[in-house]
Amino acid sequence: MRSIGVGVIGAGVMGAEHARLIACEVSGAHLAAVADADLARAEAAAQGGRTMADPEALIADPAVEAVLVASPDATHQRLVLAAIAAGKPVLCEKPLAVSTDECLEIVAAEARAGRRLVQTGFNRRFDPAYREMKAIMDDEALGGVRILHCQHRNVAAPAWFTGAMAVTNSLVHEIDICRWLLSTEYSAVTVIPSPAGDPVLFVFETEAGSLVSVEVFMNAAYGYHVHAEAVCVKGTIAMAHPAPIRIRRDGAQEGRFPENWIPRFRDAYRIQNQAWVDGIRAGTPPADGSTAWDGLVATCLADQVVAAMATRQRIPLTLPPRPC
Repeated sequence: MRSIGVGVIGAGVMGAEHARLIACEVSGAHLAAVADADLARAEAAAQGGRTMADPEALIADPAVEAVLVASPDATHQRLVLAAIAAGKPVLCEKPLAVSTDECLEIVAAEARAGRRLVQTGFNRRFDPAYREMKAIMDDEALGGVRILHCQHRNVAAPAWFTGAMAVTNSLVHEIDICRWLLSTEYSAVTVIPSPAGDPVLFVFETEAGSLVSVEVFMNAAYGYHVHAEAVCVKGTIAMAHPAPIRIRRDGAQEGRFPENWIPRFRDAYRIQNQAWVDGIRAGTPPADGSTAWDGLVATCLADQVVAAMATRQRIPLTLPPRPC
């Protein structure tokens, strides 16, 4: 089967990593072009390949058969809609769009196109540790999940980071992955800030009757640390800590954590992008990939959780009607 020409929009940290993966680590695809308003940054990401400043020109380019959107959040809806209009598969980094209404427009446009073209880039669905957890949960040898405990810790939040971004940039990953792990929707949430405001504890109730607790700590100082443990009827399933090596000396053992999300989820991004390309080549999108509707759910629920942060009260969670 021939190689798929992938165009990457955005050449920042994530866009450059996606461009590298497509060019060097994903089989069945090649990097057709990179678009960024900063051409010098686009040229660095393209590694000698084609570059352009206009992302819509990239989408229209005949050499680009599939589009990967990693540009600023506010541009996502416009670019995803342009890819749908061009009939080209598109993998969009989260968020799919910055509001529920914008996400609904994407879902409706894809429905009118008559085929699935959109995948939202929630890479954790392809992380080996999460996938193994889900396989054990689905096997049900340990019985149903009563509580799913999660931790999401960053070294330090940048100066421009706001309280709401702890939800829209960080917690949104747990919103998607726990919903996928448990195969259920959420029914309510309670937000419990610490006295200092960071960390924050989020407790979700699900339609399946289980609870999801998520601690989001934006200034944990010691490293980037994402962890999950499922408390089941007959036992527990805990994710191993991600430090790949152990150092033993002076009567102690040391494990090191990465500084940010890219080393921790490097395999997940590669596996995600490979599955996306394989799905395009086979004409069958990856079954576990986050759809346009999944992207809408994450954005819609994140907005409601932000509102709950202000009230500190338990609130029900709702979703809009799904477009036909």
